[in-house]
Amino acid sequence: MSTDSIDAVKQIIERTALKYAVENRMKYGEAKQGPVLNKVLGEYRQFKSMARDIAKIVEETIKYVNSLSASELQDLAEKFGLLERKETKKEGRGLPPLPNVEQWGVVITRFAPNPDFPIHLGNARAAILSHEYARMYKGKFVLRFEDTDPRIKRPLTFSYRIVEEDLLWLGVKWDEEYVQSMRMEKYYEVARKLIELGYAYVDLCRSIVFRELRNAGKACPHRDLDSSKHMELFEKILLGEFGEGEAVIRLKTDLNYPDPAIRDWVMMRIIDVEKYPHPVVGDRYRLWPTYNFAAAIDDHFMGVTHILRGKEHALNTLKQLFIYKYLGWKYPEVVNFGRVGLEGLILSKSWIKGKLRESPGKFMGFDDIRFATISGLRRRGILPETIREIILSLGLSPADARISWVNVAAVNRKNVDPVAKRVFVVCNPVKVRISGVDLPKEVEISYHPSKNLGKRRITLTRPEVFISYYDIEGVKPGTVIRLMELFNMEIKHVSKEIVEAIYHSAGLDEAKKWGAQIIQWVACENNLKAEVLKVENLKLRKEYCVAERGLVEMERGEIVQMVRIGFGRIDKITGSKAVIVYAHE
Repeated sequence: MSTDSIDAVKQIIERTALKYAVENRMKYGEAKQGPVLNKVLGEYRQFKSMARDIAKIVEETIKYVNSLSASELQDLAEKFGLLERKETKKEGRGLPPLPNVEQWGVVITRFAPNPDFPIHLGNARAAILSHEYARMYKGKFVLRFEDTDPRIKRPLTFSYRIVEEDLLWLGVKWDEEYVQSMRMEKYYEVARKLIELGYAYVDLCRSIVFRELRNAGKACPHRDLDSSKHMELFEKILLGEFGEGEAVIRLKTDLNYPDPAIRDWVMMRIIDVEKYPHPVVGDRYRLWPTYNFAAAIDDHFMGVTHILRGKEHALNTLKQLFIYKYLGWKYPEVVNFGRVGLEGLILSKSWIKGKLRESPGKFMGFDDIRFATISGLRRRGILPETIREIILSLGLSPADARISWVNVAAVNRKNVDPVAKRVFVVCNPVKVRISGVDLPKEVEISYHPSKNLGKRRITLTRPEVFISYYDIEGVKPGTVIRLMELFNMEIKHVSKEIVEAIYHSAGLDEAKKWGAQIIQWVACENNLKAEVLKVENLKLRKEYCVAERGLVEMERGEIVQMVRIGFGRIDKITGSKAVIVYAHE
């Protein structure tokens, strides 16, 4: 092969490896060399002589793909057509229409998470609904990171990436992305405008003094100073002449408003960024917008037409309306929906953060399978289609929803059953010694009873298998039991240490004739240690098992059905041990 030909082949291999690496990372969160290399070699068998070169190409490609940001990964996935299935889903047809669409032209929705922690199921409701409506109306969907509180709700550097990856996994693709901490000059610009117009002022009162005045419906002594004086104070704040707690910028509202929280609320406040540096912009800015000020400004300049959010934000709407009135802007349509909870799992972000800080050794991280974070549900074996289906079924209902795990399991079972390979796992194993068996005995077993998911061969070279003691406890001698897909045996003696049996017959019909129980089994001589993790009353229980050797051919993150046990996700796999997270029956 000429040098030019070799170069051409390498270019083909590089592109193919890139596609499969992107696909692998999209599916499992991290691209792995083995599966990608196998796919490339399988597609280009004619280049087997270049296997060593191909392996090097794949290795470099894996490193590159795993270094990509979520948005870069998304661009490549779109380029290779890996997002098409998610984009063409028609799940949203049952949603009610949005209000006053005809008044806005192009519908623009947004999802605005605080990157102080990965998102959970409640956050996903806003993301999925906002994304679905933008697609329904052929509009635009904006992802905006609201990270303007480096002191109390301090952004976490890794959360930006995790949020992006969770959204992509859910099938939520954004058209535009913004980070508020990189838009500070825009907030300063609008603040100056409001001060100039006399709608905002610098308050130098101590917070306790202002609170007493506010509750009494009285003005702060600085409120009615000339706007030029407030502009001067504003610029001094930017120059660092005031410290944290010494001044705030307030929006003038109505001092007699029934709810004191709306009276002259804080637009901007000083944060000691030497003590609390921001993970994105460091100590560059000391005057930071509050949530309501930054969100109101961004919704206008980003052209947001419809805001879909929890009903707990109703007060925020009232606050933000003052800004829109003063500046002559049209406020977006707002649809408030109820809170969502998930039985048996922890949804509170503050609770999770507190526990991870106090007792990190007791939990698996932000993706602990006891948490209702999207990462935790994913690790538990819940499919993105399941989460979307549940969220879309709730729609925009203002009623709070408490989702049972039974409901989640039912939806997930429907989605995962056609694609999950069946594997043999035996928990609480006991050895069965079977006499009268012709060896070696080889069986070929399909991974799925009705779908073409492949087959595996299991060879029995010794007359011994593991079965679960749960299946044999209390069984009387003379009972016939069928080892699934293998043969029937007659029990002679049962103890916790060993079960003695003899070969009875081969066929399934014979087993039915004897009313035999059919159970899974694992060969004694070529198996895998397995640890099955289960959530029980928010506690993590480990069950020690053995599994068929075929699991080593599967990938981390793959969801399987452990026959007669339930569905689970492979959390970790090595040459000698598998860790499987139990999802549900």
